Amino acid sequence: MADKELKVGGYARFTSTDYPGELAAVVFVQGCPWRCGYCHNPHLQPRDTAPAIAWRDLLAFLAGRAGLLDAVVFSGGEPTLDPALEDAMRSVKALGFKVGLHTAGIYPERLKQVLPLVDWVGLDIKTSFDAYDEITGASGSAQAARTAARLVIDSGVAYEFRTTVHTRLTTRRHITTLLQQISDMGCDTYALQDFRSVGCRTQDLIDSAGEGALDSELIGQARSKFRQFTLRRADG
Repeated sequence: MADKELKVGGYARFTSTDYPGELAAVVFVQGCPWRCGYCHNPHLQPRDTAPAIAWRDLLAFLAGRAGLLDAVVFSGGEPTLDPALEDAMRSVKALGFKVGLHTAGIYPERLKQVLPLVDWVGLDIKTSFDAYDEITGASGSAQAARTAARLVIDSGVAYEFRTTVHTRLTTRRHITTLLQQISDMGCDTYALQDFRSVGCRTQDLIDSAGEGALDSELIGQARSKFRQFTLRRADG
């Protein structure tokens, strides 16, 4: 059953911020192999916990929201970890919803399989590709993220690349390098967002959070490189 039914770690009945311009429900898929210290959903990292709700029951709830919501967003955790993701997307498509996906690009081949079903992607780009493993704690994570970024850009699916900035983990050099790397790839929609302590379990990162990396010059660089740029402040 585990491989046939999406493993749901939680869900949000309504959001206006997780899919640009659309009212959506969010399905949080259980499990993620990366261990980013600033993760705001660390309870979703283990794969072996009991589901918060059976997928069939959540799907029944979503069916009752058809016509009231525009989209269903699959988030996590890492949604592409779950072999049942494609079937789950097809099920919500059949109900008339648009499909959104939040992913870190951990499994590029699985991402490639589901992209034809997706209407919008939020791709987390952690840092410059040379420094990826330091944040994710996973060897080879940069290559996965770079491949995923290429897939999303080439797919023609609407997307946003976004980077969470913590002054201890994401330095000015990292950001400057990353801006050039993804701009050269053809990325045109990008967001920089401050670290938020909500949900984070890494106390030294909470204690050391502060302003510093995102100064006006760096923000200006980002605005100049992308057709659409968004800045999300922690107090915004």
